[in-house]
Amino acid sequence: MHIGSSRTPLIHKPESEPISMPSSSSSADPPPDNSRLIFISDPDLTHRESDPSPNSIHTTKYSLLTFIPRNLFEQFRRVAYIYFLLLALLNQIPQLTVFGRETAFVPLGVVLFATAVKDAYEDYCRYRSDKAENHRTAFVFSLSSLSFVSVPWKHVRAGDIVRVVADEAIPCDLVLLSTSDHSSGAAYVQTLNLDGESNLKTRYALQETLDRGAESWVGDGRALAVIRCEMPNLNIYGFQATIEIDGRRIPLGPNNVVLRGCEIKNTRWIIGVAVYTGMETKVMLNNSGAPSKRSRLETRMNREILMLAGTMVALCTIIATCTGVWLHQNRDKLDTLPFYRKRDFSGRTEKNYLYSGIGLEILFAFLKSIFSFQNFIPISLYISMEIARVTQSYMMTKDKNMYHEATDTKFQCRALNINEDLGQIKYVFSDKTGTLTENKMVFQCASVDGVDYSCAEEPVVGQVAPHPTVVDGQVWRPKMVVNTDPQLMHLLETGKGTQEWMHVYDFFIVLAACNTVVPQVSETSEQTVKLIEYQGESPDEQALVYAAAAYGFVLIERSSGHIVIDVLGERQRFTLLGLHEFDSDRKRMSVIVGCGDQTIKLFVKGADNAMLNVIDKTLDLHQIRATETHLHKYSSLGLRTLVIGMRELSTAEFEEWQLAYNKAGALLTERAESLRAVALKIECSLHILGASGIEDKLQQGVPEAIESLRQAGIKVWVLTGDKQETAISIGYSCKLLTDDMTQIIINSDSKESCKSTLEDAISTCEKVIATSPGTENQDMKGHMESQRVPVALIIDGPTLVFILETELEEELYKLATACDVVLCCRVAPLQKAGIVSLMKKRTSDMSLSIGDGANDVSMIQMADVGIGISGQEGRQAVMASDFAMGQFRFLVPLLLVHGHWNYQRMAYMILYNYYRNAVYVFMLYWYMFFSDVSLSNPINDTNGLLYSAIYTALPTIIVGIYDQDLSSWTLLKYPKLYRAGLRDESYNFKLFCLCMADSIWQSLVLVFATFFTYGRLLDNSTLGDVWILAVVVLVNVHLAMDIIRWNWTMHAIIWGLTILTFCCVIAIDSSPTTPGYRAALHTLGSKTFWLLLLLIITLAFLPRFLVKTYGEYFRPSDIRIAREIEKFGNPNEVRSQVAENPSADHRQ
Repeated sequence: MHIGSSRTPLIHKPESEPISMPSSSSSADPPPDNSRLIFISDPDLTHRESDPSPNSIHTTKYSLLTFIPRNLFEQFRRVAYIYFLLLALLNQIPQLTVFGRETAFVPLGVVLFATAVKDAYEDYCRYRSDKAENHRTAFVFSLSSLSFVSVPWKHVRAGDIVRVVADEAIPCDLVLLSTSDHSSGAAYVQTLNLDGESNLKTRYALQETLDRGAESWVGDGRALAVIRCEMPNLNIYGFQATIEIDGRRIPLGPNNVVLRGCEIKNTRWIIGVAVYTGMETKVMLNNSGAPSKRSRLETRMNREILMLAGTMVALCTIIATCTGVWLHQNRDKLDTLPFYRKRDFSGRTEKNYLYSGIGLEILFAFLKSIFSFQNFIPISLYISMEIARVTQSYMMTKDKNMYHEATDTKFQCRALNINEDLGQIKYVFSDKTGTLTENKMVFQCASVDGVDYSCAEEPVVGQVAPHPTVVDGQVWRPKMVVNTDPQLMHLLETGKGTQEWMHVYDFFIVLAACNTVVPQVSETSEQTVKLIEYQGESPDEQALVYAAAAYGFVLIERSSGHIVIDVLGERQRFTLLGLHEFDSDRKRMSVIVGCGDQTIKLFVKGADNAMLNVIDKTLDLHQIRATETHLHKYSSLGLRTLVIGMRELSTAEFEEWQLAYNKAGALLTERAESLRAVALKIECSLHILGASGIEDKLQQGVPEAIESLRQAGIKVWVLTGDKQETAISIGYSCKLLTDDMTQIIINSDSKESCKSTLEDAISTCEKVIATSPGTENQDMKGHMESQRVPVALIIDGPTLVFILETELEEELYKLATACDVVLCCRVAPLQKAGIVSLMKKRTSDMSLSIGDGANDVSMIQMADVGIGISGQEGRQAVMASDFAMGQFRFLVPLLLVHGHWNYQRMAYMILYNYYRNAVYVFMLYWYMFFSDVSLSNPINDTNGLLYSAIYTALPTIIVGIYDQDLSSWTLLKYPKLYRAGLRDESYNFKLFCLCMADSIWQSLVLVFATFFTYGRLLDNSTLGDVWILAVVVLVNVHLAMDIIRWNWTMHAIIWGLTILTFCCVIAIDSSPTTPGYRAALHTLGSKTFWLLLLLIITLAFLPRFLVKTYGEYFRPSDIRIAREIEKFGNPNEVRSQVAENPSADHRQ
């Protein structure tokens, strides 16, 4: 549980003493020699000493000089491209020439050119964006004119003093020197462009630099101050540096720096010095591109590609063998046969033919046949898949069902090559906070002094303390309304001076003061009323401050040195002496304040397990036990809990802490560790004040989404850092857990107990499954199984420490896969990734991880598919993801609709490309035996090229984009239909074999039906025209038969290209230089051709028609049943028909 801010602490200084207090950072500390010197207002010296990057940015991949070689290098990482290049090069050897020498390069050239154009356009868009960014203007202090002048961003240099006004963007990473708020040095920045967070962040200029003008930083032509900072790094939440000024070394932290890409808000102006510029700014260092992954379907293609290659080698071997036999039989006729002659028979040289001996001729025949059959491995498939995926991605981003109107968040596709994987997800690993919940915290209840203020009476909606907060004659009201407990309100109003009242007073003072929240006041329609909006980096902090305000403890002012709280109408001022920010080791945060009665107090809040360890249990043992009981109750209700404590510090304790704190804060190395040690020393022997319960409400549609995913056969695992009780309660709320589930809970504190617990759990799970009552029912795989009692596994992070990366992983895998639900609580970010890795290593099932925060990045990157939620915790998850969306519920249409469509479309596209190329190649193969294995090709080279690239390629791309086997309504209504993808129904080895068998049959029909009709009367040109026209019509009609949902685009492309084929064949034959001059017109003018075309279509599709008829009537799949009922029957019958389908062939 995150308490306060885990990112950027405030830098606090007591107003009475100009001591610069340090701030910590979670980034790794640099070694002493790994630092950079920035001379303020002296960029020339800075560049000589440190050589920083210029401020221009470039996100392009190429330049004019590097585009061709680099793009070709990237494209030829596909092994298939190298294969086709080698074939084209070998075709240049005279003995191996099959196609025209130039023609051999055309197919590969078209693919390379199309991909290069796409890459060039994408890079040009990046170039235009970079140019616009680099030419934005900023105000930089000029030493010559002693004023700020406007310069392009690209000309800003490290060491320059820069002035930025309200609502303008920061041109580079700046250390704040001064702001328009002269009293506190505060500036408010919006980091929406950096991390996606809309809350304003507070940054501070040092008191030592606040009152200095820009011209005062240079004297006698040299810099008067120098900043020594860490080298540029990725950590946007950390910054460690010191500034040397007036003989003093003052520490700088993340609260003193504003980063490029942020915008100034609610501050008239700021002045800062550039420390990191251009590509060295934190935003650019974090500007990683979309992750690169290969889809499962494309990976499985390799098996079929290898089989096709093996088949091609076998065919070529047969051709080569037959060539050897023919040469041996005709060895005495080679001088007079024309097949090996270089020139005509009148040549003077006695041996004028290209004959190199029977051995080499067999080798040449083998290689030449590879050229003839090279289309067996379809090169056009790769470009077709890329085009289809890009268009599918565009259509997904335009789906209004995945648009979150409240945040104006559209669905994003960051990885364009794994769309089809969305249709085969078996495991979903989900974060809880911000992913299943809204991450918008609402204060619900409190335990103060051992009393539970949650259910004594019904809470009053919107009631606030009766003492209004009046500032300068105006009433300030909190923007957010919090329900209050009447009993607690009554105590605050009537019990002043009592011990109970003092406990409540201390409790709410800690809630209002122990945070980094900044109040922002805005106008309302009433002139005498203003609204206070609390800006903080943690939703927990905001909820607690709003709760304190509702009970009359209104935070109205915060600066770097003090805070002001209106306590039940009475103004109280506290001096901020120091702050220890939250970190994942301590799991708490603390502030030290000077109170009005001259006492110094330590306020602490944190996670219950972290706080109870530092509570003084010799004091108020009854209160501690009561608070623990209330914590358990709150957690069971699904609330996020915090424990509140405090203690008064003696003067000696404070001085000792202050000395250690200042010393640790001045370090440039190991600062974070030193400050953590100082915090651990002071945070002890606390007096417990109470605990709070905050509700993180579920997002809209989460229970329904999880239920739909479960029906679809997808197992949902929730991995959260919350307490076990909280996680279980949320599990019930979102229907992850149900009352009929058997829960197996594992909490172990040693490896030995963990091992025995796992063994017992496996045994228990097996018994539950074996003894579960239920009726026999047909599962989706066609097997009979009982409807058993579902089992849920609940395991915590400390237990996983003893399991992950040990031999116990296998035991956990066995147990987890046997369970229907897995809930992991108290897990660290790396443990989330470890759990995903555990499943990936042991199963071929596909996994998907979804989260919204930086702590989910490792889990998202580990899964096969990573999804980032654009939520309250920034854009780190989105930047690391393959896809991004607004809410968890959009996972249902993404997987069940688009995932199903994309998988079905891409699977069909791959099989169809195998089929259309195999029909063409086998047709040429059978012809070889009618031409004495001469490897002559009756089809014109141009027509052969257009067959692969145009005639039959574009129709399959259109089908891969638009076709839908079922409507979105049906897929969402009946989630079980998603299981077709889990069973590989659309792409499997059986379908591949049927596809090849169908190709062989249709090629035989093409060849023998033609010879049956025409005999041996056709010349090569006419035969080639007949076959190219027949095969194009055949494969396009085949495609048309398989289309489920037609639109005008499909009709235009399929039938338009079929007509275009006839036109192109006629045009090619109309050239007087072609051997078959006007042969196409003569052929098309005869009735014989059209009767032959009808005969070919009828015979070729006869086996396919019989198989499809048998499958439709006797072994229909769930998809086919749903499709038929969707078209012709009552849609309400779909569910019962699919569930009661005992004879379904789910592999068909």
